[in-house]
Formats: sequence, C-alpha cells, structure tokens
Amino acid sequence: MSDLVRAALIQQRWTGDKESMIAGAVDAIGKAASQGAQVICLQELFYGPYFCQVQDTDYYSYTEGIPDGPTTKLMQEVAERHGVVLVVPMYEVEQPGVYYNTAAVIDADGTYLGKHRKNHIPQVKGFWEKFYFRPGNLGYPVFDTAVGRIGVYICYERHFPEGWRALGLAGAKIVFNPSATSRGLSEYLWRLEQPAAAVANEYFVGTINRVGVEPLGDNDFYGQTYFADPRGQLIGDAASDTEDEIVVRDLDMGLLNEVRDLWAFYRDRRPDSYGPLTEA
Repeated sequence: MSDLVRAALIQQRWTGDKESMIAGAVDAIGKAASQGAQVICLQELFYGPYFCQVQDTDYYSYTEGIPDGPTTKLMQEVAERHGVVLVVPMYEVEQPGVYYNTAAVIDADGTYLGKHRKNHIPQVKGFWEKFYFRPGNLGYPVFDTAVGRIGVYICYERHFPEGWRALGLAGAKIVFNPSATSRGLSEYLWRLEQPAAAVANEYFVGTINRVGVEPLGDNDFYGQTYFADPRGQLIGDAASDTEDEIVVRDLDMGLLNEVRDLWAFYRDRRPDSYGPLTEA
C-alpha cells in the first residue's frame, strides 16, 4: 500500500428533496473519484434536511434499513463502480420506532463492512436529536478497508474525548467526523476540537459540515470542511463556509509512524489509573 491515501469529503446544502440530495452526492462521489480519491465521506444525515431543528414525527419517514435499505444498496454499487471506500451517514430504522443516527461503511469493491451508530445524542435548542435517535449500541467500531483501518465519530460526539481514544486504541488511521453544526453555537470550536483529537490520538481526522440556512430553522450551517493531520495542522485550506464543495487531500500515512515515534502517547498511557473515569 502506498504511503499516500487520497481522501475526500463532500459538503452539501439542502436542495429541498431526498432524491436530488442523493443524486448530488452520487455525482460528487464520481467527481472526487475522477480526482483520484480512494475514500470518500458524506455529511451527517446526508440525504435529508437537518430535521432535528424541529420535533416532528413526519421526519421518521426519512429512515431506511442499513444495510438492506435502497440507499445503502445504491452506494454499494457506486463504491464498486468507482473503486472507492465510502462512509455514508443516514437515518437508520432497526425496527418500528427504533431509530439511529448511523453511518454505513462500504469497501472499494462494494462490500458492506458495517456501521457506526452515534453514541452521544444532544438535546438542545435547534438540535432536538433525542426526539429522533436512540443512543448507539455498537460501541466504537473500526473498519478494515482498501485504504486501511478507519473509524467514524458523528457530529456531537466530537466533544467527547473517550470515543476518539477508543478508535485510536482499535487501530484507526483515519477518523471521519460527519457533522451538521451551526455558526452561532459551535463555530469557535470547529478548528480546535478535531485537530486536537488528531494530535492526542495520532491519526488523521476528516471533518465535514453542511452549508446554508434550511427552511426548518435558523441554524446557519457554516461548512469549513477540512482534514487535519496528526500534528494538528490542516491539510490545505478548509472548504467554503457557504457553498457546496468537494475537498480532496493526500494523507501521508508515513506521518503516523513519525508522530508516534516522536510523541509516544500510547506508550505513556496509564489505564490502571483511569478507573474513576468510568465510575463517575
């Protein structure tokens, strides 16, 4: 495997309907693949609006089974067609009335590898997620893909260091953080938390935000999608804060060993002293 992995992140604004969102994502995947991308991640709940700005049971209709739903099947075909690894965040139904905020992971040959269900669920103004989602029950899985071991950590989860570390301990080399986050609430943290997580856990982080103000509320999604390396530095510029954009960057995987040799954080951990963290 080459030391370089070309990775892509796709930020989109809400178009007004699920079908055009999916079509736009498929088109963007094709464009990223034509630029040599080997692994591509879409934004949180990619095919819908961010409906958590309101509490309305009508939006339960956006759920699909994973992996047996139509969008997962479509994305398996797209992954195989372009030979790319895909991370596809969707609204999952496990059984009637049991819904999760989930990301499916699909390998470059179209094989469905598994899913991450968002563990940390917010319930604050404009982000009424407990109305829609149960907390995840699959832990913090990592996935062996054509580009190496990857993990997923969805939106609000980024505020919790424990999951970032669990993914690192499980061997993740790239962690994708698909998000829907608004200008007034969290923009001041956007370029702080994810680079800090990349440093603390010595891996690459790709973090995505959607753009625009959607009809359901006044949340101004500010984009600024980017990759951070394990030194905490952005790889190239962040994306636009107002427009759709495909971010394609080369990740030098050789940097992981270089950083881990310099900063031996995993060697110097003291899990024997951390027990109270799980008892509080």
